[in-house]
Amino acid sequence: MSGSLAQRLAHAHLDWIVPDWAAPRAVHALSTTRNGGVSVGARTSLDLGAAKPLQDAEFAAVRENRRRLRQFLPADPVWLSQVHGADVLEINPVNRAAWSAAPPTADAAVTRTPGIVLGVRHADCLPVLFADRAGTVVGVAHAGWRGLATGVLESTLRAMRVASDQVLAWLGPAIGPSQFEVGRDVFAAFCSADPDAAQHFAPLREGKWCADLYALARRRLNRAGVVAITGGSTCTMTETGRFFSYRRDHDAGRMATLAWLDP
Repeated sequence: MSGSLAQRLAHAHLDWIVPDWAAPRAVHALSTTRNGGVSVGARTSLDLGAAKPLQDAEFAAVRENRRRLRQFLPADPVWLSQVHGADVLEINPVNRAAWSAAPPTADAAVTRTPGIVLGVRHADCLPVLFADRAGTVVGVAHAGWRGLATGVLESTLRAMRVASDQVLAWLGPAIGPSQFEVGRDVFAAFCSADPDAAQHFAPLREGKWCADLYALARRRLNRAGVVAITGGSTCTMTETGRFFSYRRDHDAGRMATLAWLDP
C-alpha cells in the first residue's frame, strides 16, 4: 500500500513524504510538507494545527487542511496535545473515541489496532516513526530536544513491547545540524549523562553549539538496541519552500507525521 500511497500523492501533485524504510506490508506511514492546503501568511499552506490542537488561531483553515489529509488515510488521526515530554500512550478501540474528541497530553503513541492512525505535529522538532518487523505494532514520537533528552524515544520502544533489534525507525523532517544553534542547557541535557554525545555538538563560540538532532536521535536509538534506522536527511530551516520552521518563521504552521497498520 505504500507504493499506491506514493502514486496517489504524485497524482495529486503533492510533495508529501512516504518513508523509504523496510517496513512490512501491513505498515503505512506519511509525513506531510507545508504544501497542499489553504492556510495563508507564514502558515501557507497546509498548516495542520498547533501542538495543543484545540487552541488554534486559524481553526477553519486547519479543518480544511485536515480534511485534505484525511483523503489519504483510513481514518481520522488521533492527535496528541504535545508538551515536549516523554509520555507515551497506547491507542486502542476502547480509548480511541474519547482521545480523538479531547486529545490527550503526550508526545508519543503506539497502537496494535489496524486502522487507527497515529499522528504528531512538528515544525523543526524531530518526528520519529517506529514499526516492528512483524507488522504488529507502530509508533510515532515528537522529539524536540527536551523530549529527546528525557527519553521519549526509549519510552516509545518500551511501550511497543517488542525486542529493540526487531524495531525499524524512520527519522522525519527536522531542523538540520548546521542550523540548530543551542546553548549550555541543551549541551548539558545530553552530555552530562553521556559525555560522548558531545561529538554531535559543533562549537560555534563560547557557550554556543550547533546540535545535530538527527545524530543524537540515532545515538539514543542505537544505545537502546535499535539498529535499523533510516531518514534524517532534510532541514526544515533551510528548505523554505517545502517545510515549516518555527525558528525561521515563529508564527509557523505545523506539519504531521503519521503511521497506521493496514485496516
